[in-house]
Amino acid sequence: MDLINDFQEKGINFVSINENIDTKTAMGKLVFTSFSGLAQFERDIISERTKSGLDAARALGRKGGRPRKDQSKLELAFKKYDSKEYSI
Repeated sequence: MDLINDFQEKGINFVSINENIDTKTAMGKLVFTSFSGLAQFERDIISERTKSGLDAARALGRKGGRPRKDQSKLELAFKKYDSKEYSI
């Protein structure tokens, strides 16, 4: 939508051949704006569902993200690296 608005500010009309949308006509602007609104609505719905799913998982005691590494293994890896005897 921002790209199309930038085009319109520069006097450039967007024409989609496959969807038969031409932003220089009132009907084309209406169709494009409607599609844009529906796309934004769908993105918002997906975001809300994702947040709800994460909240539900947290309520069940599940945590997301990468599992923590064993601190002793990390210290050993750093010690080996710092010794310059081992390469990465």
